[in-house]
Amino acid sequence: MIAIVLAVILASVLVFVACAPQMGAVAQGDRLVRVKQSPHFSEGKFRNLVPTRVSTSNRSMTGAMWDYFTVKTQREPLAPVPSVKVDPDSIPLSRGLRVTWLGHSTCLIEIGGQVVLTDPMFSDRASPLSFAGPKRFDSEPPLLPEQLKRVDTVVISHDHYDHLDYRSIQVLDPVVSRYMVPLGVGGHLERWGISPEKITELDWWEEANEGPLHFVATPARHFSGRSLTDGNKTLWASWVIEDADHRVFFGGDSGYFDGFKDIGYKYGPFDITLLESGAYNEAWSEIHMMPEQTVQAHRDLNGKVLLPIHWAKFNLALHAWTEPIERVAADAGFQGVRLATPRLGESFHWGKNVPSDRWWETVDTMAAVSREVAAR
Repeated sequence: MIAIVLAVILASVLVFVACAPQMGAVAQGDRLVRVKQSPHFSEGKFRNLVPTRVSTSNRSMTGAMWDYFTVKTQREPLAPVPSVKVDPDSIPLSRGLRVTWLGHSTCLIEIGGQVVLTDPMFSDRASPLSFAGPKRFDSEPPLLPEQLKRVDTVVISHDHYDHLDYRSIQVLDPVVSRYMVPLGVGGHLERWGISPEKITELDWWEEANEGPLHFVATPARHFSGRSLTDGNKTLWASWVIEDADHRVFFGGDSGYFDGFKDIGYKYGPFDITLLESGAYNEAWSEIHMMPEQTVQAHRDLNGKVLLPIHWAKFNLALHAWTEPIERVAADAGFQGVRLATPRLGESFHWGKNVPSDRWWETVDTMAAVSREVAAR
């Protein structure tokens, strides 16, 4: 009887993987031909520029899952993460550079009169399922995707669920003019009904223009996949986004590697770098940076202002939810790096004051005080 139940469960999972649109689709036809022509693709998979392991740990998957559910750290905030409402009528900025961090790796970049949105993730869960998977921290969303009236370019770093979100793409598409994605990722978008004419797929070091903006897909040290069978079938990338006056670097997900120095030498200096700083572990150090490496990558890129991203939205690792920004802030101060620490939805203009409030320090403290008062 147990064997029958397990067989039914397995069959159901396989049917879901095959049929659910949010799972995406592997490259086919001309797209697959181009994927196979990439110098970074061999033996059926994309490869990093340096040898890279997803995990350096000898622990089993069961052991890792045990740690996730039993290690006691303050991995989620005790109160809602503070946010600032974004006025959609103020978008786009007519000139200059303005950046708004919307949470995780989703950033609204207004540059050269254009609107660029990175890795739009507006769903409640980083998962193909609406009822399971990492749930976003409690917060008032600073902006809903349906509030955006215009997005000139959506930039995707890779196809993991916390970076390429099916629902967000579906809601945004009517106002999106162009998708800039790494090789193979267009297959997911086309399955979701996105017109092929709106998709630009690039390999590392390839460049494309969109209006007054110039985009470059640059290397990252990571991996890809949305199921158990499509690992590294699509490329992952970081991005250079520039106009005649400003240059921004969006790192996506990446372990630290010398590629940052190459990118900085070729395309730096950058006015603002958007670099991941959370969801790390020593065992994942080849695919996710430790906070001090985030600061070093910014310096390698010849960055002027560092905006740490990829934290304060999902519980994806064993560290405390504030640890990433605390460690980044400490090392940035030691290294003399100018750090931006906006609340969710808080915009800042290039050339004006950079937000530096340590707002995260009061979230759990105020919640604890409130609970103590309520208990009296």
